[in-house]
Amino acid sequence: MPHYFDAAHRNEIETLRQRLTARTEWPTWLLLIGVYVGWFSLVLMSNRLGVWWSTALLIPLLVLWLSVQHELLHGHPTRWLTLNKLLGYAPFAVWYPYTLYRDSHLLHHRDEDLTIPGRDPESRYLTAHDWRHSSLFERNLHWLNKTVFGRFMLGAPLALFSLAKEELRRLRNAERQAWWMWLTHGMLTVLMLVFIARYSLLPVWHYLLLVSVPALSIAMIRSYYEHRPHAQPEQRTVLNEAGWPWRWLFLNLNFHLVHHDLPGLPWYDLPKAYRARREQWQARSGGFVVLGYGQLWRENGLKAIDSPKHPFH
Repeated sequence: MPHYFDAAHRNEIETLRQRLTARTEWPTWLLLIGVYVGWFSLVLMSNRLGVWWSTALLIPLLVLWLSVQHELLHGHPTRWLTLNKLLGYAPFAVWYPYTLYRDSHLLHHRDEDLTIPGRDPESRYLTAHDWRHSSLFERNLHWLNKTVFGRFMLGAPLALFSLAKEELRRLRNAERQAWWMWLTHGMLTVLMLVFIARYSLLPVWHYLLLVSVPALSIAMIRSYYEHRPHAQPEQRTVLNEAGWPWRWLFLNLNFHLVHHDLPGLPWYDLPKAYRARREQWQARSGGFVVLGYGQLWRENGLKAIDSPKHPFH
């Protein structure tokens, strides 16, 4: 538990951890089962639902699956990493193998490196060197990606292009772990797509381009302004007081500073921990508070929220 928590705060968090809910993790188990049952049900019932109703229901389900995978890599609902990996390896969202997401995301939790390009794998900023050597087209893309609309439209394609570039480099370098990971993920993805082609109304191309990519685009909204450059690491992480539909899809990760300070706290306890010490959390964030994703859309739908170039790296 963080050293800067006082005794009373430590006791509050420990009380959350000792509850029956936290010990059994039944909400996460129900959620995990629900996503699996929901995915297979929607695929098998797509002939009755039709292509577009199936699409409309599968997209948020995949967004939720990405959030569930995040819970699994942080040690929920079990403390056995291999079991969590097996539970979360289903390639419903297609593009990111579970182990790749797990390993890069855990590196992202080194708070002293947050936002710093080349050190934070989830940084959305460029070094001064990379900025100077970017073309005008690339700079405009980065600026557009700093708007909510641009992030929604371009965030997924840009992320997938970056993923392909980096992983092809690893494969060309004959990195054994990369080959094993992509062969395993590829085999499971092919099996899933064969299942979709055989038992659903959705064409495979439709699932890839009109289900999985839009789901990734929606997930990109969560990470649009989770972090900002700041001299103090604890003031780099947002507290977003989002409404319930977003909190549900993102499993309360909008309370992102709480999650970074207490990464072992499950998704259903994050709001309780935040509300119990709301003023303290906001003071710790240095006032880095957003009043929901609607505020971001209103203020930064078409206006860049900050510069793509990291200000002090």
